[in-house]
Amino acid sequence: MKIKSASFVMGAVSVKTMPDEGIPEIAFVGRSNVGKSSLINKFLGRKNIARTSSTPGKTQEVNFFLINEVFYLVDLPGFGYARVAKRQRAEWQKLISGYIRHRQALRIVFHLIDSRHPLSDIDRDILRLIGEGDAVPVVLLTKGDKLSGNQRQKSINEIRRGIAEMSLEPPVILTSAKDGRGKEEILGWVSSLLV
Repeated sequence: MKIKSASFVMGAVSVKTMPDEGIPEIAFVGRSNVGKSSLINKFLGRKNIARTSSTPGKTQEVNFFLINEVFYLVDLPGFGYARVAKRQRAEWQKLISGYIRHRQALRIVFHLIDSRHPLSDIDRDILRLIGEGDAVPVVLLTKGDKLSGNQRQKSINEIRRGIAEMSLEPPVILTSAKDGRGKEEILGWVSSLLV
């Protein structure tokens, strides 16, 4: 699969305002500041289609991008820390939870985890949440370029072990928004589940 076209369609602030055409969707979710927007840009081969920022919490809506006129890539707000009021964070998490649990068009949830750190409580919450829906979970370890070869394998093994302790076995892919590592595997999952 090649990404031939990618266009921003809308940012939704509630389930009622989301597109309702039944087009298949893939979603990217992770805790704040995990590198989600940068990885989406690399995956799509576009520089700034998803807005990046050094400030956690830049993505504040559920953003829908139409890809190849065939499916939506959905960029979800970050879980956890962001420089917004607790009430706003709680509303985002309620919106994200409802989307992941009940969105019928959702086929894959790519859960981004920073490869440099062990599983956090927020990561575990997201994994449990994805397990409550029908979409296929795929774990993407971000910032793989910041680790040495030995550290990369150690990180993959530690994350897999942490996930296995939750009785889960999603695929785990090491990625990098800097060097493109993992892009072909992500495209492979998208292609296999949207055909």
